[in-house]
Amino acid sequence: MLPIRLRLPRLFQSTLVSLSLVAGLSGPALAQAKLDAKYTAYLGGVTIGRGAWVIDYRDDQYTAAASGMATGLLKMFAGGTGTSASRGSVSNGQPVSRAYAATITASKKKDEVELAIENGAVKDYTVKPPSPEDPERIPIKENDRKGVTDPMTASLMRVGGNGDLMAPEACQRSSAIFDGRMRYDLKMSFKRMDKVKAEKGYQGPVVVCAVHFTPLAGHIPTRPVIKYLVALQDIEVWLAPVTGTRIVVPYRISVPTPVGDAVLEATQFIASPASKATPTSAKAL
Repeated sequence: MLPIRLRLPRLFQSTLVSLSLVAGLSGPALAQAKLDAKYTAYLGGVTIGRGAWVIDYRDDQYTAAASGMATGLLKMFAGGTGTSASRGSVSNGQPVSRAYAATITASKKKDEVELAIENGAVKDYTVKPPSPEDPERIPIKENDRKGVTDPMTASLMRVGGNGDLMAPEACQRSSAIFDGRMRYDLKMSFKRMDKVKAEKGYQGPVVVCAVHFTPLAGHIPTRPVIKYLVALQDIEVWLAPVTGTRIVVPYRISVPTPVGDAVLEATQFIASPASKATPTSAKAL
């Protein structure tokens, strides 16, 4: 949710909460809800950024939009602002991406991505500036753009069935993600249950999942940050429910780094019934 560049792959940049997976299919989700959330990012216990995430989820469509900015020392040395948005349809309760866009500005440099997706296949995409040419970079091929979702939509995780959302099954999922520059898989598994209390909004149980990152294309395998992330066994995402739906989304993300844990955590997490008006979030997509 906080699109702040932290010298990590876009997986942890453009919505910073792009840790996630597409959920299992099982019956329609009669969903009419809106989530208004605010997050704070920390590195080694020091606040480095703040952001907001708004989701409008309907029976047949959804929109999601995020914005963020660097704060404190990170702002002094590098700055950083960003926005990202996604929209799509809802089929049998499952969010299906149609469009995604992200813009990150840091150190006077701008990074822009736009995706157009149809039936799980990327039909068109642009990245500015293009990724630098490197003989070691794994090329993105046509098959790498099929059977995928975007990072924002991947954060909207549907839990199948009619049982409790806050159960170990919420973690049992895998996702194929394409962000314009990289194709990667995220695999989640149940770790434990916990409880949270936001400053505003949700308080209650969360499901804590372990996350494993596997890059497939668009990356340079020998880069230290890629090797480090692939080897990590301690990435966590804490999932909380969007009341009125069978969707769970990240409440907290924790990624160990050599200088301390990088953490993104909600300070506000308010879910409410969606208005009957047509969603306006991410309408520019």
